[in-house]
Amino acid sequence: MLLVHAHPDDETINNGATMAMYQDLGVHVALVTCTRGEEGEVLVPGLSHLASSETDQLGNHRIIELAAAMKELGVDDFRFLGAEKKRFRDSGMMGTEPNNRPDVFWQADVDDAAKFLVEVIHEIRPHVLLTYDEIGGYGHPDHIQAHRVAMRAVELADKWKVSKVYWNAIPKSVIAQGIEEMKRIGSTFFGAESADDIPFAKDDALVTAVIDGSEYVDRKMAAMKAHETQIALDGPFFALSNNLGNQVWGQEYYTLVQGTPAAPFDKDGRETDLFAGITP
Repeated sequence: MLLVHAHPDDETINNGATMAMYQDLGVHVALVTCTRGEEGEVLVPGLSHLASSETDQLGNHRIIELAAAMKELGVDDFRFLGAEKKRFRDSGMMGTEPNNRPDVFWQADVDDAAKFLVEVIHEIRPHVLLTYDEIGGYGHPDHIQAHRVAMRAVELADKWKVSKVYWNAIPKSVIAQGIEEMKRIGSTFFGAESADDIPFAKDDALVTAVIDGSEYVDRKMAAMKAHETQIALDGPFFALSNNLGNQVWGQEYYTLVQGTPAAPFDKDGRETDLFAGITP
């Protein structure tokens, strides 16, 4: 399994339980992170000096956070796109000044960046690849670029064909349930009034697979805590867990965009094993 993500922490939020589960099942789980997250917001006051507007050392710190998170998930194959050959910098949010820097991921030539990922595909020969949808989930330029690079690499990899490609997804029904429960106890999830206010909420019909990683929620939450500069313990992710229970993060959802769906399916007709139908 190969996961392609934009910044450290994206992998844990989207796929932490999936990664831990398949790793325990004996699958080779590999993570490629496209940037080091240099432009991220620093949520720990004592580490605010790491920000790009000050010492610009956040990227180096997030490398350490990623390693700690992967230890919690049991994943030992994690690397950055380009490795030592090319360093792609975090592009920041859409429309911000960092977007214009020549060294940011958003400015990279897609084919050139994809060639680095092709090297990884040829090395590990993944049967399954996970990444974002065409809008990067919520429109972040690095997420969009990660999607483009991942999909292009699948096309360019002439020595290995990836059997199944999935995009991360969260059904609107799941988001709506969480929002209503938070309202009931006088709280909010990212301030949203409804699932329509959450850009990464997908119509349920577009969600074709679900992984029940409920046994791995504690490890996922520990990995989220490892990303301390990015995920606040009193922020919306942990508020949802504190009020609804950690199990809310145990179900991880996907849309199959390449390959053939295969049994087993749940009652809603969604795949429950991302490797179903694949012949080694």
